[in-house]
Amino acid sequence: MEVNQKLAVGELFCLGLMTNIHAQSVESHLIDTIRPYQGSRRVFVAYSGGVDSHVLLHLCAQQHWLKEKLTAVYVHHGLQAIADHWALHCQATATALDIAFKELRVDARPVNGQSPEEAARNARYGVLSSLLDDQDLLLVAQHREDQLETVLLQLFRGAGLPGLSGMPVVMPMGKGILLRPLLNVSKQEIEAYAAGHELDWVEDPTNQSTEFDRNFLRNDVLPVLKKRWPALDKTVSRAAGHCAEAQAVIRQEGGELLKKYLDIEFQALSLELWSCLENARQALLLRAWFGFMGLRMPSRRVIHQIINEVIDAAETGKAEVFTQGYAIRRFRNRLYCFKSKCFQLPEIHDFEWSSQQACLDLSEYLKLQRIEDSCGIAIDQWKNAKITVAFRRGGETIRLPGRKGRHTLKNLFQEAAIPPWERPVIPLVYLDGQLAAVADRWISDEFYTVSPGACYRIKFIKQTPG
Repeated sequence: MEVNQKLAVGELFCLGLMTNIHAQSVESHLIDTIRPYQGSRRVFVAYSGGVDSHVLLHLCAQQHWLKEKLTAVYVHHGLQAIADHWALHCQATATALDIAFKELRVDARPVNGQSPEEAARNARYGVLSSLLDDQDLLLVAQHREDQLETVLLQLFRGAGLPGLSGMPVVMPMGKGILLRPLLNVSKQEIEAYAAGHELDWVEDPTNQSTEFDRNFLRNDVLPVLKKRWPALDKTVSRAAGHCAEAQAVIRQEGGELLKKYLDIEFQALSLELWSCLENARQALLLRAWFGFMGLRMPSRRVIHQIINEVIDAAETGKAEVFTQGYAIRRFRNRLYCFKSKCFQLPEIHDFEWSSQQACLDLSEYLKLQRIEDSCGIAIDQWKNAKITVAFRRGGETIRLPGRKGRHTLKNLFQEAAIPPWERPVIPLVYLDGQLAAVADRWISDEFYTVSPGACYRIKFIKQTPG
């Protein structure tokens, strides 16, 4: 009995020692990650009530310089009735820690073929992003096991280097910055910290449902893999770091390529030296271009379609590839990417523009605006005329200042290298039935005036649909 008691005391001592070591490790990761951002104005902690986010919130509350800036944020997804109880639990925990609390409600129901996981994630990050202003931080509690799951899921989906790089510790989000201070911390260390500080957390029952890919991986697959490779979370996290480093180099190379090939005036790719690039660099350039346009990275299939069906198509062809709601087309040895909705003719083709109106909406995406300038159409002439706006019907001509004769719009559009899909929606402005201006490109010689402060210049605005 005495021996057993001594063993029990020894075991308790070891347990306490290990708990202390884990606590120090977890805290050091938090401090090291957040130290460069001590000047932040506000710090939000995404707090679900689970063990991971509770540990993160508790850690932050122990940092005196950080505590006064803290707000715990609970996102109510509206998917489970018990979430109301979780919200109350989170608020009570924040109050006990003397931390500000905010509850945000979102509609996380999936739409357009989304998975429930994707819908909830997008809704959550969307509302959290809206919180952030300049010099604000959002802390989330993802850890090394989460990184392992993310990288494996990306691998199973056939991702490239960006996906296999996993989640970064730091990334921009909205107007602020997102930090993952526990990303290099193990789940074991987090649970040891929670036990050592006797934290009280909630468990989401859906975490046990293998209907979701991540839960299936976490509950059924990873335990088997870890029996064979116990340090799997460390090694896969290290591999993700290697991928991230390689991707950073590739991204830089893509940026340099884009500088050489991007025609900034048209937001298009110049194809004059396209054939000088080997296949891998052609794909890299297209991906860099997509990134510049704010689009998701194209799949290998889309890359091949763009190259084979558009770039290598006959110059006179009308081949195009549609992806992410955008059309990819080629014209005059340039590759264009545009929202086709921007170039659909309005339902109404003829408009009256009151001389009292500064702006005229032609459609949801097209607008004309008049601006005072030192040259353009004389303000007096504008105010005394009947102003109408229409679109091409064919055969229109215009006389330009400083040029002889009249010119067809067809020839002017070709001369200016305006892509064919843009031409039908370029508005024509008539004063008393005479063509006075072609959008913001040309003003008729009959109406062109130079008189500082006494003229109107026309601005044509194409708004990109969301």
